[in-house]
Amino acid sequence: MCNQQNLVLANARLVSMENGENGYTVTQPLTITLQDGKIHSVSNSVPSADAQNTNVFDCKNKLVTPGFIDSHTHLVFAGNRAQEFEQRIKGVSYEQIAKQGGGIVSTVKATRDASEDQLVENTLPILDGLLRTGVTSVEIKSGYGLTLDDELKMLRAAKALENHRRVKVSTTLLAAHTTPPEYKNDPDSYIDLVCKEIIPTVAELSLADAVDVFCESIGFSIEQTERVFETAKQFGLNVKGHVEQLSNLGGAELVAKYHGLSADHIEYLSHQGVQALAKSNSVATLLPGAFYFLKETQLPPIEQLRSQNVPMALATDFNPGTSPFADLTMMMNMGCTLFGLTPEEALRGVTCHAAKALGLGSSRGQIKQGYEADLAIWNIDHPAELSYQIGVPRLTARIVDGELCHD
Repeated sequence: MCNQQNLVLANARLVSMENGENGYTVTQPLTITLQDGKIHSVSNSVPSADAQNTNVFDCKNKLVTPGFIDSHTHLVFAGNRAQEFEQRIKGVSYEQIAKQGGGIVSTVKATRDASEDQLVENTLPILDGLLRTGVTSVEIKSGYGLTLDDELKMLRAAKALENHRRVKVSTTLLAAHTTPPEYKNDPDSYIDLVCKEIIPTVAELSLADAVDVFCESIGFSIEQTERVFETAKQFGLNVKGHVEQLSNLGGAELVAKYHGLSADHIEYLSHQGVQALAKSNSVATLLPGAFYFLKETQLPPIEQLRSQNVPMALATDFNPGTSPFADLTMMMNMGCTLFGLTPEEALRGVTCHAAKALGLGSSRGQIKQGYEADLAIWNIDHPAELSYQIGVPRLTARIVDGELCHD
């Protein structure tokens, strides 16, 4: 349920996440005025509900952060791969599972067979899990259709989620996720399809904000990735990349060359890659859920990213095969315990840096005058608690475009 009046938050202890040391400092109780979906003011003044269509909500000294942003997900798909998980635990290799028709191929088949409405219905419970952890914005990728019609279906389903829940959805075309079965022995021809048909159609229909590529030895080469990036730029779309997850192909440097929004995974990121991201002002997106689920051991170069002031985002990477976790606070905990982030870095990773990873750094992810009024109200004393405990209900309410949502 959402309240659609202009809103005044009283007795709110803020963690603004603005740039600088004070962004992580908890303020004394303040008053936030929200008007027309934006943050109108932050002050010490006593709130008043005298104005027409204004509602006062007493935060009772609860902590208020920017609404969380999950900047890398694969929420829309059909099918279930829990049995494959069980097989892997029992020692069956991924290659054996794939030969049995499992792996990503099984998700592609199920997604192609599903209707757009079925995809929406399948996704809503997963989305609800994210919302319960303070998410107000989420990025959703395609990539399980791998035909023009099925990729369009996935992107439409992702956008349709906004009609069912108070959340903001950014969509990313990931048609270059893997080579589909019908192009198994001719990946270059599939890249032709992506560049000549899928990207132009998606751009014409305004169904995606960015284009992504899985640039990896088991995905697509640097040359193939660059073809996709060039085409995306020709059609006015941002680029980002699944890069350096399993090996170092130089994908992050290619993302930087095209001034991409983010380079994601990056466990095998080189020093040259770090420097390239720093120069291009691209975001390094960390995905500890996949690292954990796959039992990886190669850690991303956190200290190098820090030293070069590369902004680090954190995201769930929710997907059916390698990161089935619909809890962004769990990723904050993993980012700290597995990757060595500080709780402040983890919180920036799901607020201001996540916004930047979606090209929205000037309008979301901070509690600042003129920014979109997307907030989360927490029943906690200190922001470090958000990275500390998992599974304890702490969210009091979300606010999306100035609307108070109790969900």
